[in-house]
Amino acid sequence: MFAARVKPSFGRRLREFCWPSIGVRRAWAYRMHRLARLDVSPHTLAIGFAAGAFASFTPFIGLHFILAAVVALVVRGNLLASAVGTVVGNPVTFPFIWIASYNVGALLLGIKAKAEVTITTDASVGLFSHGPVDFLVMLWRSVEPVIWPMVLGGLPLGLLCGTACYVLVYGTLSKFKARRSAAS
Repeated sequence: MFAARVKPSFGRRLREFCWPSIGVRRAWAYRMHRLARLDVSPHTLAIGFAAGAFASFTPFIGLHFILAAVVALVVRGNLLASAVGTVVGNPVTFPFIWIASYNVGALLLGIKAKAEVTITTDASVGLFSHGPVDFLVMLWRSVEPVIWPMVLGGLPLGLLCGTACYVLVYGTLSKFKARRSAAS
């Protein structure tokens, strides 16, 4: 009854997902209400969201959804909520997350924390000049001094953020579901 008469194209759906015509704030509120109305316990949704927030503190950009899903499966959280929880890591928060995770990791490893980290690569080793294996080895050697402190520092910070997100989301969803059941 309320479905679109003509199914939107893939490009239109992608554009609406990235920049909704109804506005980002309203689209976010709509998605959160849909998430809250799922017939799942607030604990399951909150632990899933916390798993996504935890995954956002890892330096593995592009793998946050996968990592959040794996963590949500391990802790028996909701997979959709874990995907939504990865929004904690976004272009605005990533610089702060990376700086904090590097500094905490450097502190835990006993390395002197730096105000600025420079990653250098050997320009003579290209993907096509020496082969993909040599290129990947060179790439790993250039980022290894930064990755290990970020991974180690991201674990406690991710646990802290995940715990805070769990408390906030659980409390909000519990109140929402109690209000909704009282109204019906």
